[in-house]
Amino acid sequence: MLARKGVLAEKYLLTRLVEDNLPQPRYRARASRARFVTKNGSCNVAHKNIREQGRFLQDIFTTLVDLKWPYTLVIFTMSFLCSWMVFAMLWWLIAFAHGDLDAGRAGGTAVPCITSITSFTSAFLFSIEVQVTIGFGGRMVTEECPAAIIALIVQNITGLIVNAVMLGCIFMKTAQANRRAETIIFSRHAVVALRDGLPRLMFRLGDLRKSMIISATIRMQLVRKTTTREGEVVPISQIEVQVENPVRTNSIFLVSPLIISHTIDRSSPLYAVSEADLQQADLELVVLLEGVVETTGITTQARTSYLPEEILWGHRFVPIVTEEEGRYSVDYSKFGNTVKTNMPPLSAEQQDRGRDQSGNGPRPLAGALRKRGSSKPGNPSGIKPAVHFQSLDSLSDL
Repeated sequence: MLARKGVLAEKYLLTRLVEDNLPQPRYRARASRARFVTKNGSCNVAHKNIREQGRFLQDIFTTLVDLKWPYTLVIFTMSFLCSWMVFAMLWWLIAFAHGDLDAGRAGGTAVPCITSITSFTSAFLFSIEVQVTIGFGGRMVTEECPAAIIALIVQNITGLIVNAVMLGCIFMKTAQANRRAETIIFSRHAVVALRDGLPRLMFRLGDLRKSMIISATIRMQLVRKTTTREGEVVPISQIEVQVENPVRTNSIFLVSPLIISHTIDRSSPLYAVSEADLQQADLELVVLLEGVVETTGITTQARTSYLPEEILWGHRFVPIVTEEEGRYSVDYSKFGNTVKTNMPPLSAEQQDRGRDQSGNGPRPLAGALRKRGSSKPGNPSGIKPAVHFQSLDSLSDL
Protein backbone atom coordinates (compact mmCIF):
# COMPACT_ATOMS: atom_id res chain seq x y z
CA MET A 1 0.00 0.00 0.00
CA LEU A 2 2.86 2.34 0.78
CA ALA A 3 4.42 1.57 -2.55
CA ARG A 4 1.15 2.38 -4.32
CA LYS A 5 1.01 5.80 -2.63
CA GLY A 6 4.59 6.55 -3.65
CA VAL A 7 6.01 6.72 -0.11
CA LEU A 8 9.69 5.73 0.15
CA ALA A 9 10.77 3.17 2.70
CA GLU A 10 12.91 4.41 5.59
CA LYS A 11 15.97 2.46 4.43
CA TYR A 12 16.06 4.55 1.25
CA LEU A 13 15.50 7.89 2.99
CA LEU A 14 19.10 8.49 4.08
CA THR A 15 20.42 7.61 0.66
CA ARG A 16 17.97 9.98 -1.00
CA LEU A 17 18.98 12.81 1.32
CA VAL A 18 22.65 12.25 0.57
CA GLU A 19 21.96 12.24 -3.17
CA ASP A 20 20.03 15.50 -2.89
CA ASN A 21 22.90 17.18 -1.02
CA LEU A 22 25.58 16.15 -3.48
CA PRO A 23 27.01 19.10 -5.43
CA GLN A 24 25.80 19.05 -8.99
CA PRO A 25 28.54 19.12 -11.62
CA ARG A 26 28.85 22.38 -13.45
CA TYR A 27 29.43 22.28 -17.17
CA ARG A 28 30.79 25.38 -18.76
CA ALA A 29 30.05 25.88 -22.39
CA ARG A 30 33.24 26.34 -24.33
CA ALA A 31 33.40 29.79 -25.78
CA SER A 32 33.62 29.73 -29.54
CA ARG A 33 36.75 31.30 -30.89
CA ALA A 34 36.49 34.10 -33.36
CA ARG A 35 37.60 33.33 -36.91
CA PHE A 36 39.53 35.73 -39.08
CA VAL A 37 38.46 33.77 -42.18
CA THR A 38 35.43 31.45 -42.12
CA LYS A 39 35.41 27.95 -43.57
CA ASN A 40 33.67 29.13 -46.73
CA GLY A 41 36.39 31.71 -47.32
CA SER A 42 34.59 34.93 -46.39
CA CYS A 43 36.29 37.51 -44.21
CA ASN A 44 34.87 37.54 -40.68
CA VAL A 45 35.66 41.16 -39.82
CA ALA A 46 32.87 43.61 -39.00
CA HIS A 47 33.41 47.30 -39.79
CA LYS A 48 31.74 49.61 -37.28
CA ASN A 49 31.69 53.34 -36.64
CA ILE A 50 33.28 54.33 -39.93
CA ARG A 51 33.65 58.10 -39.82
CA GLU A 52 33.97 58.74 -43.54
CA GLN A 53 31.21 56.58 -44.95
CA GLY A 54 30.76 59.00 -47.85
CA ARG A 55 33.85 57.53 -49.47
CA PHE A 56 31.75 54.54 -50.53
CA LEU A 57 29.64 56.81 -52.73
CA GLN A 58 32.77 58.07 -54.47
CA ASP A 59 33.20 54.57 -55.90
CA ILE A 60 29.55 53.75 -56.53
CA PHE A 61 30.33 51.11 -59.16
CA THR A 62 32.40 48.95 -56.79
CA THR A 63 29.76 49.44 -54.10
CA LEU A 64 27.06 48.14 -56.44
CA VAL A 65 29.18 45.17 -57.47
CA ASP A 66 29.88 44.26 -53.84
CA LEU A 67 26.20 44.33 -52.90
CA LYS A 68 24.18 41.15 -52.66
CA TRP A 69 22.02 40.12 -55.60
CA PRO A 70 18.62 41.13 -54.09
CA TYR A 71 19.84 44.67 -53.39
CA THR A 72 21.48 44.91 -56.80
CA LEU A 73 18.28 43.88 -58.59
CA VAL A 74 16.22 46.35 -56.56
CA ILE A 75 18.62 49.19 -57.42
CA PHE A 76 18.66 48.06 -61.06
CA THR A 77 14.86 48.22 -61.27
CA MET A 78 14.45 51.43 -59.31
CA SER A 79 17.09 53.26 -61.38
CA PHE A 80 15.04 52.75 -64.56
CA LEU A 81 11.69 53.42 -62.93
CA CYS A 82 12.90 56.61 -61.29
CA SER A 83 14.47 57.93 -64.49
CA TRP A 84 11.29 57.16 -66.46
CA MET A 85 9.18 58.85 -63.80
CA VAL A 86 11.35 61.98 -63.63
CA PHE A 87 11.33 62.51 -67.38
CA ALA A 88 7.62 61.70 -67.56
CA MET A 89 7.05 64.58 -65.16
CA LEU A 90 9.26 66.77 -67.36
CA TRP A 91 7.31 65.87 -70.52
CA TRP A 92 4.01 66.48 -68.76
CA LEU A 93 5.18 69.93 -67.59
CA ILE A 94 6.32 70.84 -71.13
CA ALA A 95 2.97 69.77 -72.55
CA PHE A 96 1.08 71.58 -69.79
CA ALA A 97 3.06 74.82 -70.28
CA HIS A 98 2.48 74.78 -74.02
CA GLY A 99 -1.22 74.07 -73.60
CA ASP A 100 -1.13 70.70 -75.33
CA LEU A 101 -3.26 69.01 -72.68
CA ASP A 102 -6.22 71.35 -73.16
CA ALA A 103 -5.81 71.37 -76.94
CA GLY A 104 -5.70 67.59 -76.99
CA ARG A 105 -8.92 67.27 -75.02
CA ALA A 106 -10.67 69.95 -77.09
CA GLY A 107 -9.40 68.60 -80.40
CA GLY A 108 -7.65 71.85 -81.41
CA THR A 109 -5.65 72.28 -84.60
CA ALA A 110 -2.55 73.92 -83.01
CA VAL A 111 0.76 72.07 -83.40
CA PRO A 112 1.69 70.52 -80.02
CA CYS A 113 5.22 70.02 -78.62
CA ILE A 114 4.61 66.27 -78.25
CA THR A 115 1.81 64.66 -80.15
CA SER A 116 -0.79 62.49 -78.41
CA ILE A 117 0.11 63.69 -74.89
CA THR A 118 -3.20 64.10 -73.08
CA SER A 119 -2.41 62.99 -69.51
CA PHE A 120 0.42 62.01 -67.18
CA THR A 121 -0.03 58.37 -68.18
CA SER A 122 0.61 59.16 -71.82
CA ALA A 123 3.64 61.27 -70.77
CA PHE A 124 5.00 58.29 -68.81
CA LEU A 125 4.57 55.98 -71.81
CA PHE A 126 6.32 58.52 -74.01
CA SER A 127 9.22 58.69 -71.50
CA ILE A 128 9.65 54.90 -71.72
CA GLU A 129 9.57 54.99 -75.51
CA VAL A 130 12.23 57.69 -75.65
CA GLN A 131 14.66 56.10 -73.16
CA VAL A 132 14.50 52.51 -74.39
CA THR A 133 14.02 53.56 -78.06
CA ILE A 134 10.87 51.54 -78.57
CA GLY A 135 9.17 54.03 -80.87
CA PHE A 136 5.60 52.79 -81.39
CA GLY A 137 4.94 55.78 -83.66
CA GLY A 138 1.90 57.25 -81.90
CA ARG A 139 3.83 59.93 -79.98
CA MET A 140 6.70 62.09 -81.16
CA VAL A 141 8.44 65.40 -80.55
CA THR A 142 7.74 68.22 -83.01
CA GLU A 143 9.84 71.27 -83.89
CA GLU A 144 7.36 73.55 -82.17
CA CYS A 145 9.18 73.65 -78.77
CA PRO A 146 12.99 73.93 -78.34
CA ALA A 147 12.56 72.83 -74.71
CA ALA A 148 11.12 69.49 -75.85
CA ILE A 149 14.12 68.93 -78.15
CA ILE A 150 16.56 69.68 -75.31
CA ALA A 151 14.65 67.33 -72.99
CA LEU A 152 14.84 64.61 -75.65
CA ILE A 153 18.64 64.96 -75.86
CA VAL A 154 19.06 64.98 -72.07
CA GLN A 155 16.94 61.87 -71.60
CA ASN A 156 18.80 59.96 -74.31
CA ILE A 157 22.18 60.74 -72.71
CA THR A 158 20.87 59.92 -69.22
CA GLY A 159 19.39 56.66 -70.45
CA LEU A 160 22.72 55.63 -72.00
CA ILE A 161 24.55 56.34 -68.74
CA VAL A 162 22.04 54.37 -66.66
CA ASN A 163 22.19 51.46 -69.09
CA ALA A 164 26.00 51.43 -69.12
CA VAL A 165 26.36 51.55 -65.34
CA MET A 166 23.67 49.06 -64.43
CA LEU A 167 24.37 46.57 -67.22
CA GLY A 168 28.09 46.79 -66.47
CA CYS A 169 27.37 46.13 -62.81
CA ILE A 170 25.26 43.08 -63.65
CA PHE A 171 27.93 41.79 -66.04
CA MET A 172 30.69 42.17 -63.44
CA LYS A 173 28.65 40.32 -60.82
CA THR A 174 27.93 37.44 -63.18
CA ALA A 175 31.53 37.30 -64.40
CA GLN A 176 33.04 37.13 -60.92
CA ALA A 177 35.01 33.98 -60.16
CA ASN A 178 33.57 33.50 -56.68
CA ARG A 179 31.52 30.51 -57.80
CA ARG A 180 34.59 28.93 -59.35
CA ALA A 181 36.34 29.13 -56.00
CA GLU A 182 33.52 27.11 -54.40
CA THR A 183 34.54 24.04 -56.43
CA ILE A 184 38.00 24.16 -54.82
CA ILE A 185 37.75 22.16 -51.61
CA PHE A 186 39.99 21.93 -48.57
CA SER A 187 40.08 19.16 -45.99
CA ARG A 188 37.99 19.97 -42.95
CA HIS A 189 40.92 19.18 -40.64
CA ALA A 190 44.64 19.74 -40.82
CA VAL A 191 46.99 17.13 -39.37
CA VAL A 192 50.38 17.08 -37.70
CA ALA A 193 52.42 13.95 -38.36
CA LEU A 194 55.89 12.73 -39.20
CA ARG A 195 56.82 12.59 -42.87
CA ASP A 196 60.34 11.57 -43.87
CA GLY A 197 61.30 11.78 -40.21
CA LEU A 198 60.28 15.42 -39.85
CA PRO A 199 57.18 16.80 -38.11
CA ARG A 200 54.92 18.44 -40.66
CA LEU A 201 51.63 20.30 -40.64
CA MET A 202 49.53 19.07 -43.57
CA PHE A 203 46.17 19.65 -45.20
CA ARG A 204 44.57 18.35 -48.39
CA LEU A 205 43.51 20.45 -51.36
CA GLY A 206 41.43 19.42 -54.38
CA ASP A 207 39.55 20.77 -57.39
CA LEU A 208 36.19 19.30 -58.37
CA ARG A 209 36.16 20.66 -61.93
CA LYS A 210 38.07 19.28 -64.88
CA SER A 211 38.95 22.79 -66.09
CA MET A 212 42.21 23.66 -64.38
CA ILE A 213 43.38 26.63 -62.34
CA ILE A 214 46.32 28.12 -64.23
CA SER A 215 49.36 29.49 -62.33
CA ALA A 216 47.92 28.38 -59.01
CA THR A 217 49.88 29.40 -55.92
CA ILE A 218 49.30 28.39 -52.33
CA ARG A 219 50.04 30.49 -49.26
CA MET A 220 49.56 30.06 -45.53
CA GLN A 221 49.46 32.65 -42.78
CA LEU A 222 49.37 32.27 -39.01
CA VAL A 223 46.99 34.73 -37.34
CA ARG A 224 47.36 35.18 -33.60
CA LYS A 225 47.58 37.79 -30.86
CA THR A 226 51.12 38.96 -30.15
CA THR A 227 52.78 41.41 -27.77
CA THR A 228 55.71 43.55 -28.80
CA ARG A 229 58.77 44.24 -26.67
CA GLU A 230 57.31 47.60 -25.78
CA GLY A 231 54.17 45.96 -24.41
CA GLU A 232 51.91 46.81 -27.35
CA VAL A 233 49.25 44.17 -27.95
CA VAL A 234 48.62 43.36 -31.61
CA PRO A 235 45.25 41.52 -31.72
CA ILE A 236 45.69 40.26 -35.29
CA SER A 237 49.28 39.55 -36.22
CA GLN A 238 49.75 37.83 -39.59
CA ILE A 239 52.86 35.68 -39.91
CA GLU A 240 53.79 34.12 -43.22
CA VAL A 241 54.22 30.34 -43.04
CA GLN A 242 56.33 28.58 -45.65
CA VAL A 243 54.41 25.78 -47.34
CA GLU A 244 55.67 22.87 -49.37
CA ASN A 245 54.00 20.62 -51.90
CA PRO A 246 55.15 17.68 -54.01
CA VAL A 247 56.47 20.11 -56.64
CA ARG A 248 58.71 21.78 -53.99
CA THR A 249 57.47 25.27 -54.86
CA ASN A 250 54.51 27.48 -54.03
CA SER A 251 53.15 26.95 -57.55
CA ILE A 252 50.99 23.85 -57.78
CA PHE A 253 49.64 21.71 -60.59
CA LEU A 254 46.14 21.02 -59.30
CA VAL A 255 45.14 18.20 -61.62
CA SER A 256 44.53 15.86 -58.67
CA PRO A 257 44.17 16.35 -54.91
CA LEU A 258 47.44 17.36 -53.25
CA ILE A 259 48.65 17.27 -49.67
CA ILE A 260 50.22 20.61 -48.85
CA SER A 261 52.65 20.49 -45.94
CA HIS A 262 54.68 22.79 -43.74
CA THR A 263 57.85 21.51 -42.11
CA ILE A 264 57.97 22.40 -38.42
CA ASP A 265 61.64 23.33 -38.01
CA ARG A 266 63.57 26.07 -36.23
CA SER A 267 62.23 28.73 -38.62
CA SER A 268 58.61 27.66 -38.13
CA PRO A 269 56.29 29.65 -35.82
CA LEU A 270 55.00 26.26 -34.57
CA TYR A 271 58.45 25.05 -33.52
CA ALA A 272 57.74 25.33 -29.77
CA VAL A 273 54.10 24.16 -29.93
CA SER A 274 53.34 20.71 -28.52
CA GLU A 275 50.12 18.73 -28.60
CA ALA A 276 49.00 20.15 -25.23
CA ASP A 277 49.98 23.68 -26.22
CA LEU A 278 48.10 23.40 -29.49
CA GLN A 279 44.77 22.78 -27.79
CA GLN A 280 45.17 25.88 -25.62
CA ALA A 281 46.75 28.12 -28.25
CA ASP A 282 44.89 31.15 -29.55
CA LEU A 283 45.84 30.99 -33.21
CA GLU A 284 44.37 30.44 -36.65
CA LEU A 285 45.95 29.11 -39.82
CA VAL A 286 44.64 30.85 -42.94
CA VAL A 287 45.18 29.14 -46.30
CA LEU A 288 44.88 31.05 -49.57
CA LEU A 289 44.87 29.62 -53.09
CA GLU A 290 45.20 32.05 -55.98
CA GLY A 291 45.08 31.28 -59.69
CA VAL A 292 43.59 32.09 -63.07
CA VAL A 293 40.44 30.33 -64.25
CA GLU A 294 41.24 28.50 -67.46
CA THR A 295 37.87 29.06 -69.15
CA THR A 296 37.41 32.78 -68.38
CA GLY A 297 40.92 34.07 -67.67
CA ILE A 298 39.73 35.76 -64.46
CA THR A 299 41.82 35.58 -61.30
CA THR A 300 40.15 33.72 -58.44
CA GLN A 301 41.02 33.11 -54.81
CA ALA A 302 39.85 30.35 -52.49
CA ARG A 303 40.33 30.66 -48.74
CA THR A 304 39.83 28.61 -45.60
CA SER A 305 41.17 28.51 -42.07
CA TYR A 306 41.97 26.02 -39.31
CA LEU A 307 41.51 26.61 -35.60
CA PRO A 308 43.48 24.57 -33.01
CA GLU A 309 40.57 22.16 -32.47
CA GLU A 310 40.57 21.49 -36.22
CA ILE A 311 44.24 20.42 -36.24
CA LEU A 312 44.61 16.71 -35.47
CA TRP A 313 47.88 15.78 -33.80
CA GLY A 314 49.30 12.41 -34.81
CA HIS A 315 47.07 11.79 -37.85
CA ARG A 316 47.70 11.45 -41.55
CA PHE A 317 45.44 11.46 -44.59
CA VAL A 318 44.43 8.22 -46.26
CA PRO A 319 45.29 7.74 -49.97
CA ILE A 320 42.44 8.53 -52.35
CA VAL A 321 44.14 8.30 -55.77
CA THR A 322 44.26 4.85 -57.36
CA GLU A 323 45.08 3.52 -60.81
CA GLU A 324 42.19 1.77 -62.55
CA GLU A 325 42.25 0.47 -66.12
CA GLY A 326 45.08 2.68 -67.28
CA ARG A 327 43.82 5.91 -65.72
CA TYR A 328 43.90 7.50 -62.30
CA SER A 329 40.75 7.59 -60.18
CA VAL A 330 40.07 9.90 -57.24
CA ASP A 331 37.68 8.82 -54.47
CA TYR A 332 36.40 12.07 -52.98
CA SER A 333 34.36 10.21 -50.37
CA LYS A 334 37.64 9.71 -48.45
CA PHE A 335 38.91 13.23 -49.08
CA GLY A 336 39.06 14.24 -45.41
CA ASN A 337 39.57 10.81 -43.82
CA THR A 338 42.55 10.44 -41.51
CA VAL A 339 44.19 7.61 -39.58
CA LYS A 340 46.12 7.61 -36.32
CA THR A 341 49.92 7.44 -36.50
CA ASN A 342 52.79 7.24 -34.04
CA MET A 343 53.55 10.86 -33.23
CA PRO A 344 55.14 11.99 -29.96
CA PRO A 345 53.15 14.70 -28.13
CA LEU A 346 56.31 16.80 -27.73
CA SER A 347 57.04 19.87 -29.74
CA ALA A 348 59.71 19.91 -32.42
CA GLU A 349 61.89 22.00 -30.12
CA GLN A 350 61.61 19.47 -27.30
CA GLN A 351 62.38 16.61 -29.66
CA ASP A 352 65.49 18.36 -30.98
CA ARG A 353 66.62 19.17 -27.44
CA GLY A 354 66.13 15.54 -26.41
CA ARG A 355 68.20 14.29 -29.34
CA ASP A 356 70.97 16.77 -28.56
CA GLN A 357 71.13 15.71 -24.93
CA SER A 358 71.17 11.99 -25.76
CA GLY A 359 73.84 12.46 -28.40
CA ASN A 360 71.74 10.83 -31.09
CA GLY A 361 71.35 13.92 -33.17
CA PRO A 362 72.35 14.13 -36.81
CA ARG A 363 76.08 13.94 -37.46
CA PRO A 364 77.99 15.37 -40.39
CA LEU A 365 78.43 13.01 -43.29
CA ALA A 366 82.22 13.35 -43.38
CA GLY A 367 82.54 12.59 -39.67
CA ALA A 368 80.36 9.51 -40.03
CA LEU A 369 82.46 8.24 -42.91
CA ARG A 370 85.71 8.75 -40.96
CA LYS A 371 84.23 6.88 -38.02
CA ARG A 372 83.34 3.92 -40.21
CA GLY A 373 86.59 4.00 -42.14
CA SER A 374 90.24 3.58 -41.13
CA SER A 375 92.97 6.14 -40.57
CA LYS A 376 95.86 4.24 -42.10
CA PRO A 377 98.55 6.31 -43.83
CA GLY A 378 97.83 4.66 -47.14
CA ASN A 379 94.21 5.58 -47.01
CA PRO A 380 93.99 9.36 -46.40
CA SER A 381 90.26 9.49 -47.01
CA GLY A 382 89.64 7.12 -44.10
CA ILE A 383 87.12 5.01 -46.05
CA LYS A 384 87.53 1.25 -46.26
CA PRO A 385 87.56 -0.09 -49.80
CA ALA A 386 85.09 -2.79 -48.84
CA VAL A 387 82.36 -0.30 -47.99
CA HIS A 388 79.71 -0.01 -50.73
CA PHE A 389 76.46 2.00 -50.68
CA GLN A 390 73.53 0.24 -52.24
CA SER A 391 71.44 3.40 -52.69
CA LEU A 392 71.33 7.05 -51.72
CA ASP A 393 68.82 6.20 -49.00
CA SER A 394 71.56 4.50 -46.99
CA LEU A 395 73.28 7.86 -46.53
CA SER A 396 70.44 8.97 -44.27
CA ASP A 397 71.22 6.11 -41.87
CA LEU A 398 74.62 7.56 -41.20
